[in-house]
Amino acid sequence: MTLKPFDLNMEEVLENWEPFHAIREIIANALDEQLISNSDDIEICESQDGSGWHIRDYGRGIEIEHFTQNENPEKYSGPEGIIGKFGVGLKDALATFYRNGIHAEIRSTHGTYTVAMHSKEGFDDIETLHVMFDDEPNDIEGTDFFLQGATEKQIVDAKDLFLKFSDTGVLEDTKYGLILESVTGEGANRVYINGVLANEEDNFLFSYNITNLTQGMRKALNRERTNVGRSTYTERVKSILKAANSEVVMSELAEQIKARELGTQCDEIRWAEIAQLGIEALAERDDKVIYVTTENILSNPDYLGDIQRDGYTVVTVSDNDRERITSEDVTTFDDYVVDFQDSFEFKFVEEEDLNSKEKAVFDMTEQILGLVGWQSNRPQVCISETMRKESDSSSGGLVLHDAAGCYNPGLNRIVIKRSELASLSSYAAVLLHEAAHASSGATDATRDFENELTEYLGKTAEIALDSE
Repeated sequence: MTLKPFDLNMEEVLENWEPFHAIREIIANALDEQLISNSDDIEICESQDGSGWHIRDYGRGIEIEHFTQNENPEKYSGPEGIIGKFGVGLKDALATFYRNGIHAEIRSTHGTYTVAMHSKEGFDDIETLHVMFDDEPNDIEGTDFFLQGATEKQIVDAKDLFLKFSDTGVLEDTKYGLILESVTGEGANRVYINGVLANEEDNFLFSYNITNLTQGMRKALNRERTNVGRSTYTERVKSILKAANSEVVMSELAEQIKARELGTQCDEIRWAEIAQLGIEALAERDDKVIYVTTENILSNPDYLGDIQRDGYTVVTVSDNDRERITSEDVTTFDDYVVDFQDSFEFKFVEEEDLNSKEKAVFDMTEQILGLVGWQSNRPQVCISETMRKESDSSSGGLVLHDAAGCYNPGLNRIVIKRSELASLSSYAAVLLHEAAHASSGATDATRDFENELTEYLGKTAEIALDSE
């Protein structure tokens, strides 16, 4: 057998590649060929004598022309799922094998190929890496790479870079790619591109296999298949999640919204679009969640106690999150306030129906309001048995909260719960509190309201001291 030399003309060698990187490239080429030719599954097995490993496909067979391409048009425009686009990857792999003392023998339908240093044509004193080939056809189907000197660990490390050889389960298949089970125990979740590991993410919720690549992603993938940063695939991961609708995925995103309250959320939920998915997913699964902004909390702290007493879970969202919410399942702070105000249910008590002790206290209304300057156009003061209804009726009957009083500016009316008439001090306290709302026009926990209450204290103190 006479071997002919073919100069690989490699201007640069990937010095950072280790043998398993080169093996990865051979496996990727075999998988691509299987997909393109619709042939049988590839095989990876150790030689009978234990001297090396075979990587075998059953496609069309490698030819000498395959060693000349820098970019493979067939792969670039081939079917979805093609791994490689750089024909130069094969040459990189062969150079890596040679540098690491692994003898590569390639047998295909179209010939036999090995690698050796050989004098460059026209430059006898310069040796470069050549493919030594014999174009006598072999009686085999496809291509068989025999890597003499390759170790089992190198094969295992290479196979570990492929989704195909993992036992990772698929949670959902979208038109942009797969959502995969999270890595359990130690280790990071993985991002695959067409089944080949692109990066590992320590704080991702899921692993992913991106199968529908953007043009930008295609350009970003370099021949080394290294340094594939998050910016390369972020938008595609978002697209995968936004296309998802399975219960398991949505439930996990919902739980991450709760985790956000503790600062333990995954990185996906930090993206606004995905946070919106999680918020809406949580609302759909739990109708006892209320979404509030920081401004809601600062401006209306008194409502938080009511929310919690109503059995709701408070979840803090940003203003941007709030603006993105479109689902009718979501209950926001504003929704709660409307329901809260609408839930007041009065059972008014006429003055003549009060007992003597209650009437004696109620008769002090004019005098109490006079202490703080109310002489005319004062709010109407009414007494009610009930104040607001509890939304929880699981016990079999409607549970009512003990709100002490409220002020309705539209009706210019103060309503005080009857039980506050048990003592003059409690009645006066609630009456003046609600009167301060009326005179200030401000809500609880605001500076204007607090200023009004402070002025009330000063007035009542002055009158009390003058009367001594």
